[in-house]
Amino acid sequence: MRRPRRTTLLPALAASLSVSLTASLIGALVPPAPAEAAGATLTVNVAQPFRPVTHVASGGLYGLAESSRPADSALLPLKVDSLTQPAPGVGQKPNGQPPGGDSLLVAPQATRVGAGEFIRMPDIYPDFPYRWVSWNDWLAKVNTMVGARRNATTVTNVIGWELWNEPDWTWNTSAAGSFNDGWTRTYRAVRALDTTTPIVGPSTSYYNRSWLSSFLSSAKAAGTLPDVICWHELGDPTAIAAHIADYRALESSLGISPRRIAINEYAATSEVDVPGRVASYVAKFERAGVEMAHRAFWYEYGTMNGLVVNNSQPTGTWWLYKWYGDMAGRMVATTPATQTGLDGFASYDSTRKIVNVVFGNESGTNTVRVTGIGPLGSSVRVTLQSTPASGRFTAVTAPTTISTSAYTVSNGEISVSVPNMSATSAYNLVVQPVSGVPSYQQRYEAENASVFRAQRLTSSSASEGGYVGRIDNNNGDHTTDSYVDFVVNVPTARAYTMTIGYANGTGATATQGLAYNGGAWTTVSYPPTAGWGQFGATVSTTVNLRAGYNVIRLAKGSPYFNGGTGYAELDYIQLT
Repeated sequence: MRRPRRTTLLPALAASLSVSLTASLIGALVPPAPAEAAGATLTVNVAQPFRPVTHVASGGLYGLAESSRPADSALLPLKVDSLTQPAPGVGQKPNGQPPGGDSLLVAPQATRVGAGEFIRMPDIYPDFPYRWVSWNDWLAKVNTMVGARRNATTVTNVIGWELWNEPDWTWNTSAAGSFNDGWTRTYRAVRALDTTTPIVGPSTSYYNRSWLSSFLSSAKAAGTLPDVICWHELGDPTAIAAHIADYRALESSLGISPRRIAINEYAATSEVDVPGRVASYVAKFERAGVEMAHRAFWYEYGTMNGLVVNNSQPTGTWWLYKWYGDMAGRMVATTPATQTGLDGFASYDSTRKIVNVVFGNESGTNTVRVTGIGPLGSSVRVTLQSTPASGRFTAVTAPTTISTSAYTVSNGEISVSVPNMSATSAYNLVVQPVSGVPSYQQRYEAENASVFRAQRLTSSSASEGGYVGRIDNNNGDHTTDSYVDFVVNVPTARAYTMTIGYANGTGATATQGLAYNGGAWTTVSYPPTAGWGQFGATVSTTVNLRAGYNVIRLAKGSPYFNGGTGYAELDYIQLT
């Protein structure tokens, strides 16, 4: 972000440095792009899926600004999962810019693109590091922020209150007392006004086991554990797996049930606009089991952290996230030769028989070995593309197509040589049957969609092995409504038949609301089925969609909808 901070390499230094000096220093501390010997191999095992595609790392800190900046058209292809935005009534002046990105003011746009929001509460202060005034002042601000959120009755996409940011160096212990006590006091103040919205923290500037151990022990004793645990990863993606594993061991040793993990700031100044380096971060977040990860804020807000220039034009790094957004089905295992060089992430959509691999962080001639692709046939078509590190001010209108070739599948695998790689560029490998795939994605798995106050679950009878259940909440409270938003992309404006795979174990017909692109509500009825988690039943309806991206919502509860009846689980929607 725009601020002095501790780093993993020099944890005691950052608090004493100026903003400009620290930004330069962090960039200098980040290891340069690896210069390993050419010939690294990334192995992709399509037969080893490990989680549904949820676009874990597509989020951003201060990604949106008021007045729809950047444009929806630049955001929808990215399948933005979540955002961290400033508090209502934001006072922060990021990098000298006027206050902006108020979470409630950008909520309509975030909703239009299917993104949830964490609200960063201390950003109500104008200064960074935050300038503490008094407990009376802070608790009054907490009341004001939570009250504003409660009064915003059309805002349903708030997924967490982030109580503080980087308390390991921004908390004023001498004026406010210990952070552990301050956390408990703030937690209780929020919970007195809002009993349901998840609480997020402690948002430390780096992973620090001893600091977290003290915090978690105190919070457990006080009954104020965060629902979502988070810290920042800024400058060394090779440490991510070890940090996650160590945190899980710490959690277990303290007798704390597993928390959801969010890395709500990632990538240093020298990395955030380098798609090859970003590919390494995303790969490691996916493999480690992080639920959400947000690009760090270092420069201008309202640009999705440098992915968009001139409000709607893509930079080079945007294309990496576009390829990520194109992924559907399930993430599949990727194994790099080392943690410091060539790395990537991959998905397989079995309904289209298409494999997507995004990789980078290495130079020279390297190899992507794709195994487990027997179901694609004896011959496959492979398309290889690249996108450069263009920086945050240079538009890149399209990725470069390096090659399109046919490969013979031998023992269920192929090896693709990728010549003349640049360590700063990212690459996209698409593998599909030589006969081709449908011209547009028709099936959208519910577990790949944006899920609000419901749960992703697994079932052997579900399409791609996953579904969304516990879509239960409809009590007239906009902070607890349950719904699922599907971001879909269709080639032409027309009426489409939308088939919904579902289960309904209630023994009676259930209903949900259906709306798309913020339009009028209709009702979908789900007759009873054999039982919960047992799929195969479908219902169909008609939706009139515009060409390009659309957002389709199926809801138990939502603003302007009277509410669904009974209960139904969602497997997928299919547009034909």
